[in-house]
Amino acid sequence: MTYSNNMNPDQNKQNAVAFYQMAYEGNPAKAVELYVGDDYIQHNPNVANGTQGFIDYFERMQREYPEKSIEFVRVIAEGDLVALHTHQTWPGNDQYVTMDFFRFDNNGKIVEHWDAIQQIPETSANPNTMY
Repeated sequence: MTYSNNMNPDQNKQNAVAFYQMAYEGNPAKAVELYVGDDYIQHNPNVANGTQGFIDYFERMQREYPEKSIEFVRVIAEGDLVALHTHQTWPGNDQYVTMDFFRFDNNGKIVEHWDAIQQIPETSANPNTMY
């Protein structure tokens, strides 16, 4: 598989983590300014398409749940894609595991996002964690 000369999977990994952490911790407008390309395609049905939908969503989450926290468990990159595996803790010890996928353009900017979110149940049929 051949990638563009501008494609740098290691840099994309760093940028995906920085982007998501900055937005999650309450500054999505700055995250968009630094890390997002001209277009932003959103696949999460709870978030409006485009950068403003992303900003609005994360600003609301910060207002409503300022105590939330995130841990980046795994970061994987291949070609123009970066996958983040996170463990999120929300108020009341409400915990989630997420899988986020970001597509980067040839300028190293994020232009597309997909995710899957699963709440960590109180009991499990096995002794393994989800992260």
